[in-house]
Amino acid sequence: MNCRVKICGITNLEDAMMACKHGADAIGFVFYEKSPRYVSPETANSIVEQLPPFVTPVALFVDASASLIESVVSANARWMIQFHGVESESECCRYKRPYMKALRVKQGDNVSALVDQYPSALAILLDAYKAGVPGGTGEVFDWCLIPEGLSKPIVLAGGLTGENVKQAIEQVSPYAVDVSGGVELSKGIKSEPKVQEFIRGAKCG
Repeated sequence: MNCRVKICGITNLEDAMMACKHGADAIGFVFYEKSPRYVSPETANSIVEQLPPFVTPVALFVDASASLIESVVSANARWMIQFHGVESESECCRYKRPYMKALRVKQGDNVSALVDQYPSALAILLDAYKAGVPGGTGEVFDWCLIPEGLSKPIVLAGGLTGENVKQAIEQVSPYAVDVSGGVELSKGIKSEPKVQEFIRGAKCG
């Protein structure tokens, strides 16, 4: 088992470099001002400039304006975009950057059909559904709702921790796992022991 890992909700350089040291494949930055993990474009791009090679920075937006998105991704060619709102595929494509689309899964959803609406996405992130909350709920959803044979690689999110990540990977077999609150000391501040435990669980079993 060697699942890829994205550590999201990074707000400072120390946490970013710590996550990379322990084997994170991607680092996520939240550009949604209502989030306690919000980071400014200037701060995020300063961190991205210092990331080691082969670590992907991911810019998370929730129905953001084109000007905000451009202000972030135009500053560095390394950015991948994560769309976490109700963006259409045409909106996701307009920035000509690799992207993944987040979908919040609930009972009764036709997950295969939802995934197929984004044929240009590199991957689809599946997160827990909570009314009025675009993500970062810290809640696990029923992984049995994820059908086999989806048309895109899956990034699994939603309530993952060092305690349940191995089980999640064994059940879902995702391309990658995404964690934020499950490895924090407080909102936006990461715990090194929790990050290390999570990445070890995802990559070593």
